[in-house]
Amino acid sequence: MQVAAPQSFRRVLSSMCTEPHPAARDAAERFLASNPGDPTTYPAVSALEDEAVGMLGEMTGLENPHGYIASGGTEANIQAVRSARNLATTDTPNVVAPKSAHFSFQKAADVLGVELRLAEVDANRRANPDSVTGMVDEDTVLVVGIAGTTEYGRVDPIPALADIAHDAGALLHVDAAWGGFVLPFTDYEWNFGHAEVDTMGIDPHKMGQAAVPAGGFLAREKRVLDALAVETPYLESTSQATLTGTRSGAGVASAWAAMDELWPAGYRKQYERSQANAEWIADAFESCGYDVVDPVLPLVAADVPRETVEALQSRGWRVSPTGSGELRIVCMPHVTRSMLESFADDLESI
Repeated sequence: MQVAAPQSFRRVLSSMCTEPHPAARDAAERFLASNPGDPTTYPAVSALEDEAVGMLGEMTGLENPHGYIASGGTEANIQAVRSARNLATTDTPNVVAPKSAHFSFQKAADVLGVELRLAEVDANRRANPDSVTGMVDEDTVLVVGIAGTTEYGRVDPIPALADIAHDAGALLHVDAAWGGFVLPFTDYEWNFGHAEVDTMGIDPHKMGQAAVPAGGFLAREKRVLDALAVETPYLESTSQATLTGTRSGAGVASAWAAMDELWPAGYRKQYERSQANAEWIADAFESCGYDVVDPVLPLVAADVPRETVEALQSRGWRVSPTGSGELRIVCMPHVTRSMLESFADDLESI
C-alpha cells in the first residue's frame, strides 16, 4: 500500500501551522517515543521541558514560569479556565472573553460546566474594556484577553483587562497562541512583564516553527498550576497537572530545539520578513480595489467576494475566510514573497 504524501505548503496561505525548522524536525524524531507525562522514567525529555518552559518565560516577561509544553492553544485555554474554576469558591462560575476569542473557549465552557460571556469589541476589533466590565460579576473566575487574534491579528488592551479581572477577584488569561512569537519584537503591552497576567497560552508550533503538536501553558504562580494537579498512584511522580497523560516527547524536544536555534535573533528576522510580506499583500489587495483590514501583525484580511475565494481555491490556493467573510492570509514562515506575487497575479486575473 502506498503511503499518502503530506500536504505541500507551497500554496497554503490561511494556516497558522508551518513547516518546522530543520532542528525542530530532527529533535522531534529523536524524542518521538519519550513520554514527558512520566518524568521519572524519561528524565531527559523532562529536563528539556523545564528548559523549554524557561525559554517561553523569557520571551513572555516571566522570570520564574510555572507550566508545561501542551498540545496547543486549545489545551492551554481549557487549562486556564479549569484552574480558575478550581481556585474559585462560587458554584456558578463564569468566564468573560471578547467575541474575538478563539472557539476553544466554547469547548472549555462546555467541558467544564462554566458559563461563557462574550464581550463586545471596539471599532479596531479589540476587546472593549467597558463591555468586559459590564459582564463581570461576583461569579466571574476568569477574564480573557487575546494577544494576536486568529482572525485579524489584534492585541487586546491587556493591562486594562488585568485591572478589571483583579478588581473582581478573578484571574486574567492571555491567549497568545499565535502572537506570542512575534509580539516580543513590537511595542505592544501583552505579557507578564507588562501587566498582572496570571496565565498564558503560547504555541511553539505556530510562529515558533516547532513540529505539531507543541503548545505552551504558563502560570505566574505555582498555586495556579497546582490547582490542576491530580494524584498519579502508579507513577513514581506523585501528581500530574497536564490535561493529557501520555505525551509524545516530540513536541517538547521540537519546541526546545526551535527556540534554542531561533530565539531571539532568528525570530526577530522572521517577524520582520513576515510583517513586510503582510504589508505587501495588503497593498496588493487594495490595488485590486478590495477593502483591507490593516495588518498590525503578520495577518491580513480583505473583503474579497466568496465566488472569488472559490475561484482561488480551484487554482490550488489554500485560503479560508474570517467569520465575517473576509479572505484571510496568515504570513507564516513558509509564506514567501514569490508565493504572494503568484497569488496576487491569480487574484488580479480572476
